[in-house]
Parts: sequence; structure tokens; C-alpha cells
Amino acid sequence: MTTDQLYQELNYVNHSRAKRLYYANIVIDNPGLIPKLLNILFMVDDKVSCRAAWVFEFMCGEHLEASIPYLDTFTEHMHKVHFDSAVRPVAKICEYLIKAYYSKTKNRIQSELLPKHRERIIESCFDYMINDEKIAPKAYAMNTLFLLGKDYDWIHPELVLILERDYQMQSSGFKARARHILKKIKTS
Repeated sequence: MTTDQLYQELNYVNHSRAKRLYYANIVIDNPGLIPKLLNILFMVDDKVSCRAAWVFEFMCGEHLEASIPYLDTFTEHMHKVHFDSAVRPVAKICEYLIKAYYSKTKNRIQSELLPKHRERIIESCFDYMINDEKIAPKAYAMNTLFLLGKDYDWIHPELVLILERDYQMQSSGFKARARHILKKIKTS
């Protein structure tokens, strides 16, 4: 399948879990589609990029290790994504990667997610926290940054400052997640 053909196929992806999973499985079964999917994902001014982000998120949810050869590409370009419906899955993928990195169960992400990848994830997650994003990317970013704070001692103090500063102005969903993260930081 060419990039153009994949682009056309992505027009059939919708918000339904079944459609996202169907196309994610096509990509998992055909790993040669991953760079093409990422090319479309990073056409950040095209609405179809959101659909590519949804499929990539589901692919990562099902088979995260398939993303390993593309960690450079993903982390180098993820900061360019700006449509709300594409930012959310990108933030979720960051959370998947960092959860796998800190997992007690041995996996390839732990050896393949390099410091440069983690630093780009940190930068993007702090951007999600300070920019005018919806609650979902902020929630994924909070959790991701909390985990990364285990190795980067400057993260937790910065995260606490942002959470406390923004607490009163945010939604009840943000407040609930912020309370949870703040409690975890204080007990760690």
C-alpha cells in the first residue's frame, strides 16, 4: 500500500473503537506501513493527520514495540502536532512509552527509549501542561512527567508549581488528576 492509498484508507477511520482497532491491526500486520502512517500523522495542517494519530495510538496500545524503529521520527516531530484530536493520541503514546520504560516487567522499550527520546517527551509534556490544551493531553502529560521525575529530579518541583498554579482555573477532571499526582509526588 502506498502512502496515497493509506491516506485514502484513513478517510474511513472514525471515532469508533472498532474502526481504529481494525486499521491499527492492518498496520501491525504490515509494519512497512508505519513510516507511511507517521508521514501522514506529521502532515500537521491536514485533518487526516488526526486519523493517522488515532490509528498510531491504537497500534501502540496493542503492540508498542512496533514503534521502536520509529522513536527518533516520532519524538523529533511530535511537538509539531497541533489539532486537538491529534494532540490527545500523541500525548497518550508518550504515556504508553514512559509506562513501558518504568515497567517492572522487562521489555525492549527500556533499552530502546534513549535519553534524547525521553528529553523530547519531557519537553512536549511540559508544553501540554502550560499551553491551552484540553484535559486529556494534560492528564496524560501529568502522569508521564510524574514517572519521569523518578530519574530527573527537577521534574517534580516544576510539575508541582504548574499544577498548583493552574489548579483553580482548570476543570474538575484536571483537579482530580492533579490531586492524585500531587499526592503521589508528596509520598514518593
